[in-house]
Amino acid sequence: QVQLVESGGGLVQAGGSLRLSCVASGSIISINAMGWYRQAPGKQRELVAAIRSGGSTNYADSVKGRFTISRDNAKNTVYLQMNSLKPEDTAVYYCNAEILAPQAMGIARRGYWGQGTQVTVSS
Repeated sequence: QVQLVESGGGLVQAGGSLRLSCVASGSIISINAMGWYRQAPGKQRELVAAIRSGGSTNYADSVKGRFTISRDNAKNTVYLQMNSLKPEDTAVYYCNAEILAPQAMGIARRGYWGQGTQVTVSS
C-alpha cells in the first residue's frame, strides 16, 4: 500500500519562509510526476507546483519567483521551499504523486494524495 506523508507546515509571519516535505512509501515501482496543491477555505484545490521525474517543473503564476519545488528520487521525496510568504498563501497544502504500484488486479499507475499540512501566514 502506498502512502504519502507531508510535514513542515506551520504558522509564519508575512515575508517568512517554510519548507514542506512529502515522503512516498510502500510498494512503489516508480514515481512519475510529483506536485503540491493547496486549498484555502471556501476555495477549490489548486495546483501550486509540479515536478516530473526528469526534473522539469511548472508553477502557478501566483507563486513564481517565490516557491521552488524539488525532489530526491532516491528518497521518494518532494520538497516545496516557500519564500516571501503572503497571507494569501494560507491554505492546507497537499502532496500528490503519480505512482506505479501493485494493485489488487495487477500493476497500475494512479495518483495518490497526502493528508495535507496547514500553512498559515499572518500579516
